[in-house]
Amino acid sequence: MKKLSWVDVCNMGEALPGVAQDLYFGRPALKVKGKFMILLRDDGENLVLRIDRDSRALLMEIAPDVFHIIDHYRNYPAMLIRIGKVKRAQLRELLKQTWQAQAPKAFLRQLERERAAGGQR
Repeated sequence: MKKLSWVDVCNMGEALPGVAQDLYFGRPALKVKGKFMILLRDDGENLVLRIDRDSRALLMEIAPDVFHIIDHYRNYPAMLIRIGKVKRAQLRELLKQTWQAQAPKAFLRQLERERAAGGQR
C-alpha cells in the first residue's frame, strides 16, 4: 500500500463541493465553508479529523494502529489518523462523512443532484 500524502488528502477532500485548503491554528487544513474538516499535524505523520465521538470510539477500537487520540483532542470531536496506515478508500469515506456533517444543506443537495444525474464524487 502506497503511503498517502497531504496532497492526496487534499485531492480527495477538494472533490467535495465547497471544500478548500486553508489554515487551522496555523496548520494546513481542509475546510468546507470555513468549517474545519481535517488538518495535517506538525509531525507530518498524523491527520486530525473532525468526527463524532461514537464513530471515533468505534474506529479506535477496530483499528488502534490507524486511529488514535491524544489528551489534547479527548474532549473535542476529533481523532488522529496515522497517514501511513490509513487506506485510501477508508479516508475518502471518512472525509465524505465529515463533509456531510459540516457542509451547508445547499452542498448536500448539490451532491444528491449529481448522484441522481449519474455523476460520481
